[in-house]
Amino acid sequence: MENIIRQVESVKQASYQLISMETDQKNCVIQNLIQLIDENREQILIENKKDIVKGEQEQLSKVLLKRLILDNSKINGMLEGLNDVLNLPDPAGKVLAKVKMDEGLILEKISVPLGVIGVIFESRPDALIQISSLCLKSGNAALLKGGKEALFTNQYLFGLIEKAITKSDTAFNGCLQLLESREDIKEMLKLNNYIDLIIPRGSNDLVRYIQKNTSIPVMGHADGICHVYIDERADIDMAVSVTLDAKCQYPAVCNALETLLVHENTAKQFLPKLVEAFNGQVEIRGDQATQDIIPVIAATDTDWKTEYTDLILSIRIVKSMDQAINHINTFSSHHTDSIITDDNKKAKEFLSRIDSSSVMHNCSTRFADGFRYGFGAEVGVSTSKVHARGPVGLQGLMTYKYKVTGSGHIVSDYATGKKQFNHQDLI
Repeated sequence: MENIIRQVESVKQASYQLISMETDQKNCVIQNLIQLIDENREQILIENKKDIVKGEQEQLSKVLLKRLILDNSKINGMLEGLNDVLNLPDPAGKVLAKVKMDEGLILEKISVPLGVIGVIFESRPDALIQISSLCLKSGNAALLKGGKEALFTNQYLFGLIEKAITKSDTAFNGCLQLLESREDIKEMLKLNNYIDLIIPRGSNDLVRYIQKNTSIPVMGHADGICHVYIDERADIDMAVSVTLDAKCQYPAVCNALETLLVHENTAKQFLPKLVEAFNGQVEIRGDQATQDIIPVIAATDTDWKTEYTDLILSIRIVKSMDQAINHINTFSSHHTDSIITDDNKKAKEFLSRIDSSSVMHNCSTRFADGFRYGFGAEVGVSTSKVHARGPVGLQGLMTYKYKVTGSGHIVSDYATGKKQFNHQDLI
């Protein structure tokens, strides 16, 4: 407990320093980190291999192993994300609103960092780089707790982050701290006087545990139950292509397709083509109407509420878009849902009525990602309606404060009617 208190106190003090950091100072750290990662690819992969071997020995699940593995392609993705963050505008210190309350009395609404963020993530060591770069660019300090399955990789990558900071500006020292003990999570959740926001990235069990065991605000999502609805006006080839991508491109992530809804007028033409495209790679579970068209496992009520994160897909045939919308709003985790249709009026209605953080028309659910949205990277995805929603990048790590500048103004003058507010917008 004493150790984590020292760490969080250091992070808290560093957060006050970060508020006043100039953009060039932040970018210098990120530039150094880009260089260090590129120069140390071989050692990164060596450390990652240690984690993979350990994970295989401990019979880590197939999903977690896939998320754990780094290769040159994923390292390139890290570097691309860092470059994007580097080139994004600094979100801190922006004047969001400016009002002349009265002559010589000016109110400004200014974007500022949240302060100290606690991020708990499982398996994916590339998440450490994403999160750290976003925190640095936005001016937030952070406590970072990765999963034990990525211990060697996280330790090495964090060492590179520390080197990048040391080479840049000592004022950043202590702004990021890596926690390694599982007990640290329990202690972190008690530190509401130090930590402004907790962001969990991992399994449903992890997210729910965090939500239930802290008074600190939590931003994130527990499930990623995403849907695609194939309308009766859908282009069949497009529908097959989008479904294949949404399910198979990377099934282990939260924006992958889990339940497919198909209009009954389209099903007989579409489903056999989809099965052919899957080429035996995907286990399909379907309702009775689906079973009447293609050979599948019988779906149960549980399937509509399940995030498989695997090559498994549940299919339900519906009689109308209304039925599809009702199904989605009932069973969706409000992450990402898509409609495939050539009917723009229907598409507009679908996008309006689906209560999810990302809604899509004629494209894959896999686009719901901070990197693909142009945020540089993401610290996570939020299905909450408070503060930030959807993929959370730089802007989601900001809040605001008000600055009021006067010249001896006093409230008594306005309370007695001697003076009047005019509240004139200046921007």
